[in-house]
Amino acid sequence: MINPLILSTFDTSGGAAKAAFRLHQGLKNIDINSRMLVEYKTSNDSTVIANTNKFEKLVNQMRPTLDNLPLKLYPNHEYGTFSPQYFPDFINSKIKNISTGIPDIINLHWICGYLKIESIAKFKQPLVWTLHDMWAFTGGCHYSLDCDRYINSCGKCIQLDSKNEADLSRWVWKRKAKAWQHLDLTVVTPSHWLAKVARQSSLFKNYPIKVIPNGIDIKKYKSIDKKVARKLLNLPLDKQLILSGAANSSYIRKGMHLLEKALQNLSDYKDKVELVFFGSLSPKQEYKTDFKCHYMGNLHDDISLALVYAAADVFVAASIQDNLPNTVMESLACGTPCVAFNIGGMIDMIEHQVNGYLAQPFDIEGLAKGIDWILSNSYPQKICDRARKKVEQEFNLELQARRYSQLFSEIIDRKYS
Repeated sequence: MINPLILSTFDTSGGAAKAAFRLHQGLKNIDINSRMLVEYKTSNDSTVIANTNKFEKLVNQMRPTLDNLPLKLYPNHEYGTFSPQYFPDFINSKIKNISTGIPDIINLHWICGYLKIESIAKFKQPLVWTLHDMWAFTGGCHYSLDCDRYINSCGKCIQLDSKNEADLSRWVWKRKAKAWQHLDLTVVTPSHWLAKVARQSSLFKNYPIKVIPNGIDIKKYKSIDKKVARKLLNLPLDKQLILSGAANSSYIRKGMHLLEKALQNLSDYKDKVELVFFGSLSPKQEYKTDFKCHYMGNLHDDISLALVYAAADVFVAASIQDNLPNTVMESLACGTPCVAFNIGGMIDMIEHQVNGYLAQPFDIEGLAKGIDWILSNSYPQKICDRARKKVEQEFNLELQARRYSQLFSEIIDRKYS
């Protein structure tokens, strides 16, 4: 019996956490004794373990502020995109005190704000690290955008607005290089793009890197009658709907500024199309558009998310750099085709003019053309069926869980044989 422990800062808050939690559920569904250890728990899953000690809870509340103190030296940095990870943690004592027994393999996920860099080298078990962004092999940023200094040793960090080789990013990189040079580590990436850049990095180029796509519960995310979905959400029945996640317009990586410009090229649709947004920010405060907007707010449960995807005619993800976004996978699972730029993990999910449209990076007219291609297509049901089929065949949760189970078994057998 395999006894994996999944480590994640959160269990259900944020895209990376949801992906980790889904894997945890998938492993349990195939009778793997999976447990999950998190810093912040919001689910009611009894196999997810979180801090109960009052002192540790207090420290955890202070941790983000204290861990970001070095960023005060860089007042022009892009806040929220850089993690030094130097503040001490309690992780090893937490693992030793798990009442159901010490795990035989540890699966790291998104652990920023949770683990100190040096703590990872102290684990006795083999490690499988599932990457959800680039942080593990950079000097602190989560997505490098146009920078490739992670190939060598970082320094002169663009995101810190630094001109100094020996800056915070070099310090973080050096700590990783020193602490992680002898890890019993296998790296897993959900997308082929992330595997490629990880193999180029100075920190991970000598470790085995495998691609295992994230999975999704295709019984929860499925095609629903469009009229029924719209009636339940109070959305118009006589309009075509463009769906997107709402992100802060200053958060460049999500590309909402590019979507805003692309919509300006679709003026002919003004009376026939309306926009639907979900997420943390209201687009009414962020974007100027002639289209009528419906803001659904934060949608945390699977049923609400599945309904809003099913209600839409097309989902648009305008990210300029991304791994394997849950939103695209969820949309395709619900039979709603997607439009995105031909970047990152979008290529793994969207087949150009088959189940969606891939515009050239970062062609605004191309993005608009992709939206138009779907909205004006003579055979929309064919595209929707292909979207659903893609997820059924390549991204279902059981397939992902069995791939991880096989990988865990191979690593454990190799270590103890």
